[in-house]
Amino acid sequence: MNPADTAFILIATALVLFMTLPGLAMFYGGLVRARNVLSVFTQTFAIAALMSVLWLAIGYSLAFTPGPWIGDLSRVMLLGLDANTAKGNLPEILFFAYQMTFAVITPALILGAWVERAGFAFTLLFTGLWMVLVYVPVAHWIWGGGFLSDGGIFGETGVRDFAGGIVVHETAGLAALIVAALLGPRRSKTTPPHSPGMVMIGAGMLWVGWFGFNGGSALAANGQAAMAITVTHLSAAAATLSWALWERIKFGRVSTIGVVTGTVAGLASITPASGYVTPWEALVIGAVAGVLCQEAVIVVKQRWKIDDTLDVFGVHGVGGIFGTVMVAVFGAGTWAAQLGGLVVVGLWTAAVTFALVKLCAALTRFRVDAETEVNGLDLSVHGERAYEMNS
Repeated sequence: MNPADTAFILIATALVLFMTLPGLAMFYGGLVRARNVLSVFTQTFAIAALMSVLWLAIGYSLAFTPGPWIGDLSRVMLLGLDANTAKGNLPEILFFAYQMTFAVITPALILGAWVERAGFAFTLLFTGLWMVLVYVPVAHWIWGGGFLSDGGIFGETGVRDFAGGIVVHETAGLAALIVAALLGPRRSKTTPPHSPGMVMIGAGMLWVGWFGFNGGSALAANGQAAMAITVTHLSAAAATLSWALWERIKFGRVSTIGVVTGTVAGLASITPASGYVTPWEALVIGAVAGVLCQEAVIVVKQRWKIDDTLDVFGVHGVGGIFGTVMVAVFGAGTWAAQLGGLVVVGLWTAAVTFALVKLCAALTRFRVDAETEVNGLDLSVHGERAYEMNS
């Protein structure tokens, strides 16, 4: 075990958890009506807690033990593992913890599709099952030595997904789109985000935390980690500017929400390529992502008429898919593997997500009643409120 690598991944683990708590919670919380902000916070924290327990119980073992399709049960509850057990250059308990933060944020991203109208019990039941049945297998296929990795069905060079363009962003984005379509639109979509300032603070936390997300995926304190952090920052910067410019050209103004959404689009898009591209290539990825994701958001809501409330598919899904393709464009992966991986994972994610929504909706309340939705989930579901009801 390497002390420098261990220290670096300890920090990266904290940064990735920081992306969810409080980064994503604040980013999403600021985007909803004031009467729903506490419900977003509560769902985010509850998802983080549930995913952590499930990752210990079974998720990690199935994702990161040998097998072409799924791992085995040798690491259930981390049996047989102690502080001195190594996995490569790291303590395995640290590798477990770092990967756990990815298992936390991925289902947490999906809740942006149903904020303000889905039941709390549905949220926990669906995300728990989804993490085990979608996230875990996909993580195993690509990162855990499964059939999409090197030496698998695509030959010596398997799917290149450095930090989660497919594993995190494609899966979460597609799941969000499907849930939003099945759930139906909000009864009122005209109320603007209650706190753009909170959104900007949350986005800033995501930007900083993403250094651990992408840089830490090198699993070592080395040049690849340094390059991943650098290109991550540059892609985010380029997407911030291109989103703002495109917004100014189309609508005649630049919004706070638009600027920070562009940032997240650039971060999501560089994620799969961050370990393989150069700074100038990162600028290209970010610049295109700012425009592409903005147009995708418009298509989903205006053409498809799907109320993906906080634009999970348009930003994370499209961004992750685009970045995965750009790995092949810049020659770091094969076209067959990159496109094939997207198709295989996309089909699996769509099928399982659809089935889980139907199952969970049969077992618990999928959508809150009209009165609860109008009054807000903070008071109606959780018995609390952070702002006056006229907010």
